[in-house]
Amino acid sequence: MSKNEHPSVFVVDSHATRPPLPPRLGQKKQRAGAAQTLLFLLVSLALCGMAIEACLIYSLYQLESADSASSSKIISGDDAPTIWPRYNILPSKPVAHLTDGQDVVHKQDIMAWSMIADPLLYEMTYKDGGLIIQKEGYYYVYSKILFKDSGNFYHTITRHTVKYTGGSIPLLQSRTYSPKSSTARSNSYLSGVFHLDKDDALYVTVNNTTKIDRNKSYENIFGAYMI
Repeated sequence: MSKNEHPSVFVVDSHATRPPLPPRLGQKKQRAGAAQTLLFLLVSLALCGMAIEACLIYSLYQLESADSASSSKIISGDDAPTIWPRYNILPSKPVAHLTDGQDVVHKQDIMAWSMIADPLLYEMTYKDGGLIIQKEGYYYVYSKILFKDSGNFYHTITRHTVKYTGGSIPLLQSRTYSPKSSTARSNSYLSGVFHLDKDDALYVTVNNTTKIDRNKSYENIFGAYMI
């Protein structure tokens, strides 16, 4: 070998030929633990939200139930009076609806109506079994009676007015004739439209109030409304 010749020099990059080192096992565990913690927090937050929503819905349901119970005042039993719910919307015209009740005492031929059954009375008054008209106009008048169908039974709606001599005018009437031995029960329904004056009084009369079946208060009704 010549003196001017030098041996070849090779530079070896020791890092280029080595495969990349895998991540450490501890780092994997740390990342997995953080992800699990975050997932647990999210699930817990969602469950808490659902629980709060359920509590709010239950509270609203209880409040609505209490309001309904206090406004309706439902009384059980066949002799319970009819209780009408209270509304904030007033009728646009005079109206009345009355029912029978165990608190009333009928006369021999004039029916009385319950005043503890929360009667519907708007721009009309009630006195001694009669509906007193406060505004002149045309009215739809009605009455239904459940009675013991034995012998003769008369059901009449009568108008009392100072404009006519005698004062009383029959507006509607139904008559039923049955054998006296009959134990059946029947309904009588009357309705019609009439012009009524201020201070006129409407009454429901029967030939014998002892024949009226008073099993349930809402089976005997009386009412009128302006049309």
